[in-house]
Amino acid sequence: MKEFELKYGCNPNQKPSKIYMADGSELPIQILSGRPGYINFLDAFNSWQLVKELKEVLHMPAAASFKHVSPTSAAVGLPLSDKLKKACLVNDVKGLDESPLACAYARARGTDRLCSFGDWVALSDVCDVTTAKMIKREVSDGVIAPGYEPEALEILKQKRDGGYNVVQIDPDYVPEVRETKQVFGITFEQGRNNFRIDKELLSNLVTANKELPESAARDLIIALITLKYTQSNSVCYAVDGQAIGVGAGQQSRIHCTRLAGTKADTWFLRQSDKVLNLPFKKGVKRTDKDNVIDGYINQNEEDVTADGVWQRYFTEQPAPFTKEEQQAYLATCEDVALGSDAFFPFSDNIERAYRSGVKYVAEPGGSIRDDAVIECADKYNMVMAFTGMRLFHH
Repeated sequence: MKEFELKYGCNPNQKPSKIYMADGSELPIQILSGRPGYINFLDAFNSWQLVKELKEVLHMPAAASFKHVSPTSAAVGLPLSDKLKKACLVNDVKGLDESPLACAYARARGTDRLCSFGDWVALSDVCDVTTAKMIKREVSDGVIAPGYEPEALEILKQKRDGGYNVVQIDPDYVPEVRETKQVFGITFEQGRNNFRIDKELLSNLVTANKELPESAARDLIIALITLKYTQSNSVCYAVDGQAIGVGAGQQSRIHCTRLAGTKADTWFLRQSDKVLNLPFKKGVKRTDKDNVIDGYINQNEEDVTADGVWQRYFTEQPAPFTKEEQQAYLATCEDVALGSDAFFPFSDNIERAYRSGVKYVAEPGGSIRDDAVIECADKYNMVMAFTGMRLFHH
């Protein structure tokens, strides 16, 4: 297949639309089910690069959940605790512990379930049956992987009455060194961002505390590789082998840090006993549970514990999750890693990060206020690495 005609571009009025190789060669993909659209392919190709790079660097199966050309999360295939399984709504999945790829997907999809609604999935390895069964029951637009077990493919083809988008990519495909795109009829050209992110990038430790355990280095690498494929400005919190809060596309870095930190806090709070023990009625849909849990934690649009409301979701009225209770729980969360795609210009980012349990930080450095940022990190006994490399993505 040398080109594939799309229904339309970013919006229905943007026609005609297609994908093709500029040199006339074959596309490195096969479409096994469905008819992916313009934004689907943007998500697919960005997310595939992310999981492919995580696998190459960390030597573990990886998965990512993408929405609107930024990841909601990315993760590697570490086992899940019982509480995390319940928080990710996968505690009923048989065979989960036997599939590292399924564990990676459960983590990536379960991190920010509101933002992952209608996502695009990327898998670093051949999709197995356990992973396919989990994907099938979630609201999702499509999946990209280097291959699919026959039974797994049949499971995915049943999704959306046969219309679910399933893309297979050649894992050996290597793009041209230079890439181009057009804006307003004007062509931009640049070298592809082939910069390798690995543990060596974390060798310039600028804080008094220079103890960087392997687990923290892994989480910083996950944060940085995630940022490499996130719309800038961006900040990423990571822990236990997964990105737990991504703040993408904000004009102010402190807004990135706050946004990502709030998502990280929600991820932690979802694992609290108070949330895990919410008395949901039988038959409440998974998507409704996600909205209710988010409302319960963040006390947003609808008070789900109010009279006349709780009866829709619960067998009994739950007590509110007070701010004081939440702060006490979050105070027990620690050893979180934080990556930033550009330098922190002010120490307020470190102050906000500390509130979400951040202990390890990686950022390029190079601000005229680096000293103030380092001083703030030292105040909280953090370990900070200056990578010297900006990771903007647009």
